[in-house]
Amino acid sequence: MSRGILFRLVLVLGLLAGCAAIALNVQPRLGLDLSGGVTVTLELQDTEEVEVTTETTEQVLGVIRNRVDALGVSEPTVARQGENRILVELPGLEDQQEAVETLGRTAQLTIHEVVRTVPGPEAEPQAERNQVLPTDNPGEFLEIGPTVITGDQVTEASAQLPQNGVDYVVQIGFDGEGGNTWQQITAEAACLPDGTPRPRTEPQARVAIVLDEQIISSPPMSESVGCAGIGGNSTEIQGGFSQAQATELADLIEGGSLPVPVEVVANSQIGPTLGQEAIDDSLEAGVIGLVLTGLFIVLVYRFVGFLATLALTTYALISYATLLAIGATLTLPGLAGFVLAIGLAIDANVLVFERAREEFEGARSAGLRRSLKIGFDKAWSAILDSQMTTLLAAALLFVFAVGPVRGFGVTLSIGVIASLISALVVARVLTEVGVAIPWVRRHPGFSGIGSTGRVRQWLERRNPDWMGRRKLFLGISGAAVVLAVAGIALQGLNFGVEFSGGRQLQFSTTETVDADEAREAVADAGFPEATVQRVDDGEIAVRTGDLSFEEADTIEAAIAEAGGGAVREQDETIGASFGTELRNKALIAFGIALLVQMAYLAFRFKWTFGVSAVAAMAHDVLIVVGLFAWLERPIDSVFLAAVLSIIGLSVNDTVVTFDRVRERWYSSRDESFLAMANRACIETMPRTINTGLGAMFILGALAVLGGDSLRNFSLALLVGLVVGTYSSAFTATPLLTYLQERSPMSRVKKQRVQRDPEDSGAVV
Repeated sequence: MSRGILFRLVLVLGLLAGCAAIALNVQPRLGLDLSGGVTVTLELQDTEEVEVTTETTEQVLGVIRNRVDALGVSEPTVARQGENRILVELPGLEDQQEAVETLGRTAQLTIHEVVRTVPGPEAEPQAERNQVLPTDNPGEFLEIGPTVITGDQVTEASAQLPQNGVDYVVQIGFDGEGGNTWQQITAEAACLPDGTPRPRTEPQARVAIVLDEQIISSPPMSESVGCAGIGGNSTEIQGGFSQAQATELADLIEGGSLPVPVEVVANSQIGPTLGQEAIDDSLEAGVIGLVLTGLFIVLVYRFVGFLATLALTTYALISYATLLAIGATLTLPGLAGFVLAIGLAIDANVLVFERAREEFEGARSAGLRRSLKIGFDKAWSAILDSQMTTLLAAALLFVFAVGPVRGFGVTLSIGVIASLISALVVARVLTEVGVAIPWVRRHPGFSGIGSTGRVRQWLERRNPDWMGRRKLFLGISGAAVVLAVAGIALQGLNFGVEFSGGRQLQFSTTETVDADEAREAVADAGFPEATVQRVDDGEIAVRTGDLSFEEADTIEAAIAEAGGGAVREQDETIGASFGTELRNKALIAFGIALLVQMAYLAFRFKWTFGVSAVAAMAHDVLIVVGLFAWLERPIDSVFLAAVLSIIGLSVNDTVVTFDRVRERWYSSRDESFLAMANRACIETMPRTINTGLGAMFILGALAVLGGDSLRNFSLALLVGLVVGTYSSAFTATPLLTYLQERSPMSRVKKQRVQRDPEDSGAVV
């Protein structure tokens, strides 16, 4: 064993030891779709007096954090999202209604003098700055004067039970100025201007405490309050409160009021059972997919395939440890991103082994080890280009997507980097050590790179003229696109709640309930317009427009009666404007992804290559979207993740083929571009088939075992993988040959020219 290989082996062992230490000592941070809990998105609203600014948002963040602390949730997340939104994640919280009401209240506390009682809200105030508001007594309305004490002058608030009391009260304290004002207004309420006690039956003997345009307490002054008023910088709010009501009110007052109103534009709840099932299903699918993929790689590439499979198992350790090290949040789409990246690691190994097979077939005297080394070196360019396009798609997900899909972008990026380390570092060390074994050197057939493989040999014997039928293949692609567009136009797209707005509830039932029974039960409950479906896991999904919490409880009761009991596993609400914005961002992300991919490929190859690749990518995406339209499958953020992943997978195949086209074009002098492109497709087809089959095992396991959300994700990727495998050879390459006829690519490879400093005309 050479010193170089030994050094790399030590580095690999050190890397794996470090990753193992992190994995054993750091707890993962799970997203709410895996751990269960409540997510609330708040949007700040401008008012006539206050405009939302960075400073305003920071003030709101502080108030929201205080309110979240009062909810008693461990490890919550309160983060700014864009210019005017705040994302709140509350792991483990089961009362979604409490969270929405507590976080969404403006909590503007003010204290006013009472002017008079009025018969109803339509009464005209006696002064311009006066207000008519309802009290805590049903049917009672008071006209109150301007604000005399604001919530900013309240220093503390707590729930207390007075001695010999039955109802809780809220004790509040004032700062110096607030305390002085409180003493003054209570003195005026207790006594007339001439110093005689005011009759306690008069409205002016009361002081109104207002929270969010509602008088929550307006007790008359007790007989013990004299003309000096109430001193001591404190008072209590009475309102017949229970302990929970008094505690909530005290928390809101002490947490502070919001400087501007906020609107709850999105909220969702995931049950902990559903999250744990998602983890278990994803892990099971990942393990089964990895085992099947490993067996396939061993079957095709024998000994080096076995060593590559061992390296592939280190991918999970490296990527998981990296996720923990940077403190990223693991989400359900993120799990899918990890599993998807296994396919990318397979792609790198397959590229190397196919290259090594070619080198050994061309010069057997070079030996296995040298052929393998050349395979790694020659495959590097195609691996770099294909992985870079996937990283670009992942970066776009992080920039433009929100919520769990951003997590998918992060974990996919980590997975790509980990897969490169697994394939190009760990697998390289293991395979170089393996082929150096004397017995393996004497039996190259056992190594797995001793021949080009049956598929390649069969293709070379048949030597099919694919490019001679390029019009036929492009016609098939065009017909598939027309069929997809027809599905989109005729069926429409079934946008999920995330993109269309509304509320979606998902229930598991004790007894099996079919969609018709559930639909009838929901209609009888008063919601005939609701969309009711039975999802793949046997659960009942109900989708409606705006829905109150009380109405949601009514639907749950109807489903429970039909199914002998029901548990609300998922509850998601998205505002219509917010859903439209998310949908627009998705379209922007898709458009930018195509432009960025085109620019990168134009830079690395030529503009004709970029246009051809992007056209093939658009072809693949349209077919997948059209299929989902025909099947009426949901178009949501998880589907967006799948679409941008398809872009990465599709361009991977195309880049590998184009890389071989470029290599053949630069090295040939007599062969036509059409014939050379045809040969490049034949030479790369074994890699395309083997990589596709390896990834299909993983995606198939996810589709069967990964749960409803991952099933749609996997279906989209499976279709995208099949269509992308076809389009790289039969759409992108034929299109490239037509563009080559109009804008020929030079056979001379551009190189950097260095001039001799002593002779400006000499080239060295």
